[in-house]
Amino acid sequence: MLRDSEIIEPILENLHMPELVEELNVRLRQEQRLRHEFYEKIQPSDKWEFINGKIVMHSPAKDKHTDARENLGGILRFFVDLHQMGKVYSETSLVSLSRNDYLPDISFFSKEKSSKFQPDTWKYPIPDFIVEILSDGTAATDRGVKKEDYAAHGAKEYWLVDPDLQLVEQYLLDEKKKEFWLFTKKSVSDQIDCKTIEGLSFPVAAIFDEQVKMQVLKDWLK
Repeated sequence: MLRDSEIIEPILENLHMPELVEELNVRLRQEQRLRHEFYEKIQPSDKWEFINGKIVMHSPAKDKHTDARENLGGILRFFVDLHQMGKVYSETSLVSLSRNDYLPDISFFSKEKSSKFQPDTWKYPIPDFIVEILSDGTAATDRGVKKEDYAAHGAKEYWLVDPDLQLVEQYLLDEKKKEFWLFTKKSVSDQIDCKTIEGLSFPVAAIFDEQVKMQVLKDWLK
């Protein structure tokens, strides 16, 4: 990740710096107008995101993607509700950051953060913990601009779930650098421990197998 000085210094040293700055301002105003239009047009059923000045419309998810999201979302929501730790949303919370707007596959907001939500809230702050389910169409964005943006805005933990390889990449935030670092990779034979939701631990297989997921939930009720 480039430091701000590495980006700004070449512009300051360029003889055409005033023209470059004016061009950036023009581009920024155009982007802000488009983002305002995005807010006016988007409906609750739309799977749209606003990324670096462009409206991104997502294609319908494959069954394996949907299953992984629903299984993991169900696990997280059950545990969080059981212990009254906050709120978990699946693909419904528009996370509105300084420049971009995302629809994470799964978002967790702490009790402190979620207590400020109102019945009419539809634009959300950065979640404490985010999960994206990888697909061919989204992997580059999930590993690129989203990963960088989520970290820059202070998300504490980020998981990338690969339904093809049945793997989970678990990233944690380096708070000084505002970057994610890879804490571990887990396969279906492993147990995974969430660092942001205290006490949450379950077999990775539960993300990809409905029966394993149900057994986890039953065990938590004992």
